[in-house]
Amino acid sequence: MTRYDFIVIGSGIAGLSFAHKAASHGTVAIVTKRAPAESNTAYAQGGVACVTSVEDSFDLHVRDTLRAGAGLCDENVVRMIVTEGPERIRELMELGVQFDERELEGGEKELDLGREGGHSKRRVLHSRDVTGREIERALLDAVSRHENIDLLDNHMAVDLITAGKLGYATEDRCLGVYVLDEKTGEVVTLSSDRVILATGGCGKVYLYTTNPAVATGDGVAMAWRAGASIANMEFVQFHPTCLFHPEARSFLITEAVRGEGGVLLDAKGRRFMEKYDKRAELAPRDVVARAIDAEMKRTGERCVFLDISDKPAEFVRERFPNIYETCQRLGIDITQQPIPVVPAAHYQCGGVMTDVNGASSMRGLYAIGEVACTGLHGANRLASNSLLEAVVMAHRACADVCRTTPLSVERSLEIELPEWKSGDAHDVDELVVIYHNWDEIRRLMWDYVGIVRTDKRLQRAAHRLRNLQREIQEFYWDFKVTTDLLELRNLATVAALIVDSALLRKESRGLHFTLDYLEADDRRFLKNTVLHRL
Repeated sequence: MTRYDFIVIGSGIAGLSFAHKAASHGTVAIVTKRAPAESNTAYAQGGVACVTSVEDSFDLHVRDTLRAGAGLCDENVVRMIVTEGPERIRELMELGVQFDERELEGGEKELDLGREGGHSKRRVLHSRDVTGREIERALLDAVSRHENIDLLDNHMAVDLITAGKLGYATEDRCLGVYVLDEKTGEVVTLSSDRVILATGGCGKVYLYTTNPAVATGDGVAMAWRAGASIANMEFVQFHPTCLFHPEARSFLITEAVRGEGGVLLDAKGRRFMEKYDKRAELAPRDVVARAIDAEMKRTGERCVFLDISDKPAEFVRERFPNIYETCQRLGIDITQQPIPVVPAAHYQCGGVMTDVNGASSMRGLYAIGEVACTGLHGANRLASNSLLEAVVMAHRACADVCRTTPLSVERSLEIELPEWKSGDAHDVDELVVIYHNWDEIRRLMWDYVGIVRTDKRLQRAAHRLRNLQREIQEFYWDFKVTTDLLELRNLATVAALIVDSALLRKESRGLHFTLDYLEADDRRFLKNTVLHRL
């Protein structure tokens, strides 16, 4: 057993920001299941929404966020994150994050702000179209300089260790985590009474997603098994514009393309968004994704098209170099022709329910970033609010955990944690079954729990998921754990949480749109969907 003052699970903007701050207070383990830079953050293209312009205001940013959230945002949380954002952005820039600037008359420079759907002002800081990669680079460089930080790459968290699971009658709390060392195949025990989940989202629960392979909902699944409360999992955001190409199934076309004047066209080259919303291409993501889905079903086409070719070619190449180069390799010149796009699962608006400091319902367990449900996003996330939330909540969580569980105070619960026991489990020799179950979960979620839902589809999904979970649980106990098996187990858990939450919401609101209940019902459902494990 290895003890740490803090254990951070995940290496995106939330986890790295927390670790960087916590290292000044004690020893930190960063547990990440792939290479450290392989996170949802690294794939974020658009940028960080933050009030930095004199033409903007906190009130406007708050208003835009509340409007996008369809009545379910916690206004106090929204205002807190929006108003604390500029200071956290300043800290990122001090760590070396290079946001794009534009030159003014007289040679002075200012931040070059973009605009995206749902925003009333230009407020999105960006680094061309690879903003997340730039933030990840700077934060990894910062944590690498801390002697107090152990970065455990290729280590996958298996399960949280809690006082309740160990049979203690005291208040249930988190005591550590079992972690699979993928290099050796052994499960090691890490001990800490401060565990921070920063594992990102669950996009890979769907067949088509903009997320990388690591986004398998691990944090939500572990927290649920440990007994923490989970909220609003029915609200899965589908990004309207994922590149439609057989060689690039998960490549995102950032919303900033529409913010810079890109328009959506049907197969005959006609604009259609104005039929669905007066804001047209700059409507919130849930509106645009449903509109594209409706157009594809109406016409029978497999995609629609995003066209920015009327802008100067030099501007397009300079503003969107990653998109330009990727599409160019695939035979698409975005300066001359439209980009084929389809909606794809993108962001998990629900998650581990936390307070304003990232504390979950279980003592000693925090959740920050996409894995958490803070109340910021409500029923639909406003574009580019996620990176802002992650960096603000990392700061608040570090301050809170150091205040509530100070290192100077002797631990009230010094427990020697048991080692992981594999028992009589043997090596997995039926990998084809794992891959089949993985594929089945993703397909049934896409077919039954997608952009448009019905109770009948949801009930079918729930029935099949219950059977799949039983099969996977047998696998889990009969075989030695592997990353593939653990991810499959987590995917099945998170899929079931999404379906169960969706079945409880008998209305259409934000990202949850059902043909059985076409209107929002404020009288009964203007509240979070909270799941508690019995």
